[in-house]
Amino acid sequence: MIQPALAPVGAELVAEIQRLKREMNAVILAHYYQDDSIQDQADFIGDSLQLARQAATTSAEVIVFCGVHFMAETAKLLNPAKLVLLPDLLAGCSLSESCPADRFKAFVDARPGHVVITYVNSSAAVKALSDICCTSSNACAVVRSIPASTPIIFAPDQFLGDWVSRETGRPLVLWQGSCEVHENFSQNAIVRLQGEHPGIITLVHPECPLAVRALADVVGSTSQLLDAVRTGKRDGSYLVVTEPGIIHQMRKAAPGATFVMAPAEVGGSQIGSCSHCNTCPHMRRNTLEKLYWCLRNRAPEVRIDPAIAERARLPIERMIAIG
Repeated sequence: MIQPALAPVGAELVAEIQRLKREMNAVILAHYYQDDSIQDQADFIGDSLQLARQAATTSAEVIVFCGVHFMAETAKLLNPAKLVLLPDLLAGCSLSESCPADRFKAFVDARPGHVVITYVNSSAAVKALSDICCTSSNACAVVRSIPASTPIIFAPDQFLGDWVSRETGRPLVLWQGSCEVHENFSQNAIVRLQGEHPGIITLVHPECPLAVRALADVVGSTSQLLDAVRTGKRDGSYLVVTEPGIIHQMRKAAPGATFVMAPAEVGGSQIGSCSHCNTCPHMRRNTLEKLYWCLRNRAPEVRIDPAIAERARLPIERMIAIG
């Protein structure tokens, strides 16, 4: 098919996305970290666990996943016979890439007898080496489901693993991976902003290092931080220490509240902070125009080696069952 040079614009672009979605019997799933314009076109918005549950139960013939590659892979694992599309196949994840499957296999093989819990922010090949997956929403519940006498490997996020270990009181063998967004929030800038905004409620994702988590009023997954706003002060002030895409839904939940985005640290605390470096460049590879072309061309399609998919599906299903 020869693609026209330009996609529709404005209201016409939105109308075409919705028309194509209906014609294809497609569902659009979007993560909270997507651009506001994509969130507004989605049928369902959520964190990794919520989106996995939606992918597992959807009756749609086509799943269009507006997120990053590992998320679309998870949808494909749960729907092997369905067409799963990702607007930009290069939308990767620094955390997932910090855990190559070959190195992780050697890590696991060197520790026989351990149960392997893998954060869903990982490739299908890494999931295939795991016993059970988790998200930041249910990581503590997953760890608590393992007998206390059983040693556990937790991968790939070392900071999430540290938080889970402290919350559950369970020692964990941690893979030393991290998210380039969450590991770089500026501790000094957060302290300064807390001083400038007395009474501000600090919301922190558990992928952040301990020194940043220690400054939080609430530590939780993106959905849990959003819930804290929904049930909190509707006219309060919130310091958000996670990817800023979530603020779009927070403003809808509490339109009278004030939201302050925590900046990332640049070049060490002596140099300063960056208000733009807290945005995930991988999530933002997806655009409204790419979503349109994705629907129009029924591509790019997410594919997984069947041998890997067969092994990777079970830990995802176990994760969903725990909830």
